[in-house]
Amino acid sequence: MAKKRSITYADAGVNIDEANRATSKIKGYARSTFDRNVLSGIGAFGAAYDVKGVGLKHPVLVSSADGVGTKLMVAFAMDKHDTVGQDLVNHCVNDIAVQGARPLYFLDYFATGKLQATVAAQVVKGLSKACRENACSLIGGETAEMPGMYAEGEYDLAGFIVGAAEKKELISPANVREGDVLLGFPSTGLHTNGYSLARKLLLGVAGYRLDQEVKALRTSAGRELLKIHRSYLKPLRALMAQKLLHGAAHITGGGITDNTPRMLPTGLAARIRRDAWPKLRVFDHLCEVGRLDPAEAYRTFNMGLGMIVAVPGRATGQALRLLASLKEPVYEVGVVVKGKRRVVYE
Repeated sequence: MAKKRSITYADAGVNIDEANRATSKIKGYARSTFDRNVLSGIGAFGAAYDVKGVGLKHPVLVSSADGVGTKLMVAFAMDKHDTVGQDLVNHCVNDIAVQGARPLYFLDYFATGKLQATVAAQVVKGLSKACRENACSLIGGETAEMPGMYAEGEYDLAGFIVGAAEKKELISPANVREGDVLLGFPSTGLHTNGYSLARKLLLGVAGYRLDQEVKALRTSAGRELLKIHRSYLKPLRALMAQKLLHGAAHITGGGITDNTPRMLPTGLAARIRRDAWPKLRVFDHLCEVGRLDPAEAYRTFNMGLGMIVAVPGRATGQALRLLASLKEPVYEVGVVVKGKRRVVYE
């Protein structure tokens, strides 16, 4: 009787050799982001970072975790995986920057049914690019192969960021005052929210293919949907350095309507003029295709503003001059007034 072959991990759908190939490709990208405070190399069970080296008197750690949402489905369909990592890092950086923190280190979680080393490497290449641009170390992560959990060619991606701020310089709603002026920074597109509706409208209702050039967008539907979620770290840090930043809201899921009040204290409202900034073509087209009610649009999409900040009314000119010197386009979009903690549109 022939001897039965022993069962291997590969028979269960997990390819350790492919995982090793992925790791070898990823190591170089991760190391390119290290600073002198990273104490452990790639391959350790845990990543170590020397917070004392940050140079703060009373450091407060600020952390956040997020994902890319159904934007990943566009990446799958286009077989383009080097931008979603940038989206993820920049999104997480913005989330802690609005609280006055600068990023220290980042970890990722990449999970798939069948690991493809080249795809994983493209994702990490994007992560490392954004980490370098934000002076953030990519010090660890997890690459998980789980057969049966995901459809072929699909994966999930999440990120975890830790930053630090001087305790007395933390940005909170308590800083915002009546009369503060609201400045809006333009977005690069949809960023990483509203994709379930955007895909339904562009690919379903309008019937566009991802590779199809759309006259109203002046690009293809796919390229529009994969535009990178930008980081606002540099202008926020510049405003903080001049003590001009009272509050900040990262405009993500929930749009302008639900995110702006998150930077306000009880008893104050944000009065925003809808005609104060130019809308990106993609938002006009989405509203046209879906016949969206403005209330729905402003609660779903960023509508062309990826970040809204509150600056002292008396120092608005100073803030605008500072941002102009950085070549940062910005629009005066509203003011903080007494009222229920919400957005009032004009």
